[in-house]
Amino acid sequence: MSNKRRAVPGIRHYDGPAGGWGALKATAIAVRTQMDTLEAPATLLRTNQPDGFDCPGCAWPDKEHKSTFQFCENGAKAVTWEATSKRVTPEFLAANSVPALLAKSDFELEGYGRLTHPLVYDPASDTLRPVEWEQAFARIGEILRGLAPDEVEFYTSGRASNEAAYLFQLFARELGTNNFPDCSNMCHEATSTGLPRSIGIGKGTVSLDDFDKTELVISIGHNPGTNHPRMMGTLHELARRGVPIIVFNPLRERALERFADPQSVIEMATYSSTDIASTYFQVKAGGDAAALKGIAKHLLGFDAERGGVLDAEFIRTHTEGFEDFAADIRATRWDAIERESGLTRAQLESVATAYAKSNATIITYGMGVTQHNKGTANVRLIADLLLMRGNIGKPGAGICPLRGHSNVQGNRTVGITEKPTPTFLSRLEEVFGFTPPAHHGHDAVMATEAMISGESKAMICLGGNFAVAMPDHAQAFPAMQKLDLSVHVGTKLNRTHLLVAKETYIFPCLGRTELDLQQTGRQSITVEDSMSMVHASSGKLKPASPQLLSEPAIVAGMAKATLRNSKVAWTELIADYDRIRDLIEKTIPGFTDYNQRIRIPGGFRMPLPPTERVWPTASGKAMFSVFHGVDENAKGEGEQTLRMITLRSHDQYNTTIYALDDRYRGVFGRRDVLFMNEGDMAQLGLEHGDRVDIATALPGSDQRLQDITVVAYNIASGSVGAYYPEANVLVPLNYLDEDSGTPSYKSVPVRVTLHSKEIRPL
Repeated sequence: MSNKRRAVPGIRHYDGPAGGWGALKATAIAVRTQMDTLEAPATLLRTNQPDGFDCPGCAWPDKEHKSTFQFCENGAKAVTWEATSKRVTPEFLAANSVPALLAKSDFELEGYGRLTHPLVYDPASDTLRPVEWEQAFARIGEILRGLAPDEVEFYTSGRASNEAAYLFQLFARELGTNNFPDCSNMCHEATSTGLPRSIGIGKGTVSLDDFDKTELVISIGHNPGTNHPRMMGTLHELARRGVPIIVFNPLRERALERFADPQSVIEMATYSSTDIASTYFQVKAGGDAAALKGIAKHLLGFDAERGGVLDAEFIRTHTEGFEDFAADIRATRWDAIERESGLTRAQLESVATAYAKSNATIITYGMGVTQHNKGTANVRLIADLLLMRGNIGKPGAGICPLRGHSNVQGNRTVGITEKPTPTFLSRLEEVFGFTPPAHHGHDAVMATEAMISGESKAMICLGGNFAVAMPDHAQAFPAMQKLDLSVHVGTKLNRTHLLVAKETYIFPCLGRTELDLQQTGRQSITVEDSMSMVHASSGKLKPASPQLLSEPAIVAGMAKATLRNSKVAWTELIADYDRIRDLIEKTIPGFTDYNQRIRIPGGFRMPLPPTERVWPTASGKAMFSVFHGVDENAKGEGEQTLRMITLRSHDQYNTTIYALDDRYRGVFGRRDVLFMNEGDMAQLGLEHGDRVDIATALPGSDQRLQDITVVAYNIASGSVGAYYPEANVLVPLNYLDEDSGTPSYKSVPVRVTLHSKEIRPL
């Protein structure tokens, strides 16, 4: 940092690499503050093991399925956070009213520890009180039977297992609704919408083996050191092998610059690290589509000059729509591309040149691509770029969307979708004997709007922190409190739990690390990672309380109490989860011999036809797209309008905040900061450490976040960054990708002004 900058509390330069001794120290602190130090090592060693539990920290697959010491700093935090020795007891809740708890920070709420008893909100005392399971189930059933099915919302977090999610969708569809707002609606719905249009399936096409064979990786819009940390091992191997890694990201993220592998004796002993990105381009927030079109534009010109740059045979045999795509790319002006991307023509041409030289390229991307008002277009443009050179369906190449939650992809596979296919519904009817609803239900934004309007009257949340994760808290929070019924399944208290409805129930469930004993013995659940591998997970820790039930058991308990003449043998299914998997096998393609294959270490891979160059699209071919809206974000934005990106700190997993530090960005003990480009600060007359107010710069919006401290940071000009979920108050509920319904968390137009009470030091 420049010597001219004034000192700001909690802000100091961090020059270490990602990983390394800093990661080991952070892991040790997490263990010491959360767990019994004698129990912790054995628990961590069972992470990602064949007879252990799947790490809840991210959805990156495991390199090896044997006894290796494989977990990362953030994975260790996720495990210790769940396996904590801290408890939220009935006595604690009796002494702390709901308003008193709501006054606490999100960090404090989850920091109190594990829930131990099923709870009901008591309006008379304004507290949460213990309730018997069967009494709670009976009352929930009574309320749900008094509502129209479409007045109920069924929310699913990506932490739920395949088994729990399948039962959850079965419960809702037998009740009569397809209202399935889920965490995918907030993150990778653009992938689930865009990729089927391009290649016929809403999943990535690469495996870990492809990373061993690739010649180039293009990384767009993600921060693996925090959000999918196990990926760092793969990137570390690639960098040491000399494979170019080209990064597009508005911020300079330390994990994409330098990484020291804590399991490398040499790097740890010598305090050395490995450079990750070979080239780093700081694309402007919201400028990904323009950058992708610029790369494609140079490829087309390069091919016209010398020939052989595009894979003409692949395009002719396997695709449709190329001529329209190419015409649009040629018509897109370089000045618009440069203005919107924040990058120069020369920079984008250099990427195209590197891409043209590579015989096998993987493009990885995260929510920096999807959480935009043109997220689906971004995803399709990535697919277009790969299709231009035949980089789907061959070794070492493909598209790699990076999921966050450890089973968000699996939830969608087993039926958590508001838009079910007729084929899936007919299989449910054939196997279970009831007719599921065919009309589309609510996604996350639609569910919130329905609660605001009073159209929806009940919400059942299988995990998550729904209202906090949603945009526009000024509307989302009161919407939860207007409900007749809210039900929350989770391991710890969070703010959404405390936005109590007329009747609210909070059900504590077993964690991923804990022993799940049912009538037939110890049970395993299954999850699907980002690369479509399905594998088993089984905890061994003693449950945090004898009152805990598993997620499948809680879902079955509610369903049985609600559906008086149910066609589903709920009790029998909970006795043995193999029976749930048998039903999944009967109703969903790709799960043949499900129970046999999950007993093989590593599990099995779901079918991915595009890897065989089979395209399950309407035309039977991969489809190029046409997107005209490169300069869409510029409309109506004045000179002083910036685009805000919401960010997760390094001590955070989605809405869960492990601590108040963001080590790699140099922020310690606080979260009330706005990362800002120094040139933009100078233009606005701001200085490092100034207190500012942020206002959403969209027509009809009066959303504000006040008294935030500006921190000078290496971020693309025209872009600012603030922490999620605190900055969600600035994201309008209706500012979203029209194709997928995904809120635009990553490119909200804002204006920044000096806080009215700011007093600068002399």
